[in-house]
Amino acid sequence: MAQTQPNAKKQQDLQQQYTTYKNSLQQLAQRIGDVEQETEEHKLVLETLSPLPQDRKCFRMINGVLVERTVKDVMPALATNSEGLKKVLDDLVKQYKRQQEEMEQWKVCVTVFI
Repeated sequence: MAQTQPNAKKQQDLQQQYTTYKNSLQQLAQRIGDVEQETEEHKLVLETLSPLPQDRKCFRMINGVLVERTVKDVMPALATNSEGLKKVLDDLVKQYKRQQEEMEQWKVCVTVFI
């Protein structure tokens, strides 16, 4: 009976570690999806504004406030934001892959077969 308790405790710890890995990967995947969606929105807006005259009026949401600007003012900021989002996306994908490899190594280490 004394042998069963430590083994059950170890099983519980391993299950908890596995769940932690899976949850972490799911959160990263969710963040990647969100950033991809934002990147696509920026791309769509840039494509829409590109053919327009530079002095044309447009509106931009800044910290929840809608402000009036010109296309000439908005395009550089959107391009900068879009590039920043792409870098963040690349970093998140690298982090996801690294975490996934770490989880695979952990599974081999503790001989978990799923």
